[in-house]
Amino acid sequence: MNELYNEAKNVLKNSFAKYSNFKVAAALKLKNGKVITGVNVENASYGLANCAERSALFTAYGMGYRKEDIKEIMITTEQDAHISPCGACRQVMSELMPGDAKVHMANNKGDIKTVLNSDLLPFAFTEGDL
Repeated sequence: MNELYNEAKNVLKNSFAKYSNFKVAAALKLKNGKVITGVNVENASYGLANCAERSALFTAYGMGYRKEDIKEIMITTEQDAHISPCGACRQVMSELMPGDAKVHMANNKGDIKTVLNSDLLPFAFTEGDL
């Protein structure tokens, strides 16, 4: 897990958090061992910003990986407290990641809390709701 934390920590500097100054990085680990990273990228129109978790997931999907290829994700910030994915990320993660994928949330000291993806959004909106 330290490797995954280090991957996320190393790309944190690439975050574009010009407006909130709240940098977030994510490292998505696939079952084949490959790690795909993402950072939050803000925009003056806040609703058009993209979170680190979604950046990593969308990159993985753009490379041809799918839900069954994903093992876990690490999320970190520069904050002392642990942060968890926002509601939009929880919804995307619930659809694009397996329910049993581990979601690791690390603070700036490297302390890590881990939950299952399915625990983050127990009443997720799914394709069955369409």
